[in-house]
Amino acid sequence: MKIEIEARQLDAPGNPTKLNICRIPVRAGPNGLPVGRVKEPFGLAASTLSHHIGRLVGTGLVTKNRQGSTFIPRANYRPMIALLGYLQDECCADETCFLNEEIPAA
Repeated sequence: MKIEIEARQLDAPGNPTKLNICRIPVRAGPNGLPVGRVKEPFGLAASTLSHHIGRLVGTGLVTKNRQGSTFIPRANYRPMIALLGYLQDECCADETCFLNEEIPAA
């Protein structure tokens, strides 16, 4: 993966609202949810929700499909798993890993 891609993917859900919007299709599973159901918990204007979903779609973390007149955001699990794997692979790359030990206090 290129560092620019990972940076955009990490930035896209970079505030509580966008992270929560991203979590809804993740929790919904591979079928996703109609965009109206994504909107319900937040009371966001449709244009605001569309903007946030558009950012997530632009990074590849979410896909948006149409069923009739309804948009269905779906989590794009492969890029999400790849991003988490990228971060995990970097763990302790320059030092002995302590994952199986107690994590030292900062």
